Amino acid sequence: MESKQQEDLPASEVIPLALPKGTEKLCELCQKRAYLQCARCRVTFYCDTEHQQFDWKGIHERICQLLIPIRTPSLFSMQRAGRIENILKTKELIEICRLVAESKLSEGKHQEAVPAAQACLRCSVDVYGPNTVQLVPAYVLLADANMGMGNVALVVELLSQAEWAVLKSPECGNDVHHRLHRSMGCLHTATENFQTALFHFANDIYFASEEYGLESTVTCGGYFHMAKVFAKQGKPSVVRSLYREVAETWHTHLGKLLGEHIQNKRKNQSKLEPSFDKGQRVEVDKMLTTILDFQQDDSRREPAQIALVAHALAMLSFLGGDASKALGFGRTALQASQMIPNHDLTEPIRALLQLVSTAPQSTPG
Repeated sequence: MESKQQEDLPASEVIPLALPKGTEKLCELCQKRAYLQCARCRVTFYCDTEHQQFDWKGIHERICQLLIPIRTPSLFSMQRAGRIENILKTKELIEICRLVAESKLSEGKHQEAVPAAQACLRCSVDVYGPNTVQLVPAYVLLADANMGMGNVALVVELLSQAEWAVLKSPECGNDVHHRLHRSMGCLHTATENFQTALFHFANDIYFASEEYGLESTVTCGGYFHMAKVFAKQGKPSVVRSLYREVAETWHTHLGKLLGEHIQNKRKNQSKLEPSFDKGQRVEVDKMLTTILDFQQDDSRREPAQIALVAHALAMLSFLGGDASKALGFGRTALQASQMIPNHDLTEPIRALLQLVSTAPQSTPG
């Protein structure tokens, strides 16, 4: 009965915290003394309702009930089998928090990403201990969230801790190195230390290519960040070259996804299984839109490149369920391709426009 009552409580409700004299709990977000507790799980505490609501929106709604067995001491949890089970459950929490934080960062929701990144770091410390290389992904997530909020001093501290953990672990994998160097590059870009930023992005590209391949969409993210640095340095020819690399990689990838979608439709499997979530689609949309804006404003306006990027954006929009945007970008791509006699993208663009115009309307998601 108690479980059912808790499920019916409003998401934002908390109850006063009553503890024996001489004991106290700490706020989930700020680690100051807590005076409230979550009315659902009763194992999560807050200093005020603002932090409770902030945490709920950021991550707690997703993991509220999962925290109960982990944070509730029992005779079983003290035994070896119980400890192993708790570790496995905590690792599950780490993965959930990581995915939520990454998604919110991709959508540009930096403040909302903070609770998920903090929970990811806290759970990682519980499983792996302090100052271990397994904490690096969580440090990077928390640093990226704070970078978006302009908390540069905290970003420096978090990335310094991540660097120290990596330095102590020579066997650290390529993926960890790539993530750390990308965040370091973004930090030095923000502080206008451009040469150091380029150094980190070069390392980001190297480690990402070792892990995912030279033509990977993950690797090309490093080229995009590097291009933004060269843009700040007033080097449009380098920017042009790097943006071309990014655009071609994403155009190829989206073309493959579109082909899979068409094949599934022919097999009466109309539902598209995307290879990236909404947050990642938002991130790619921003990236390609930035490139398209640059190309349209470029003194060396290249219709072939405009056609390629606009076509990529049309495919992305269509696969995301936004027919209106797909039509708009498709028409831009067609207009640019028709400026070049016998351009090889003209027919694929027309085919996409036809596909969009005949497809059932759906809500972007």
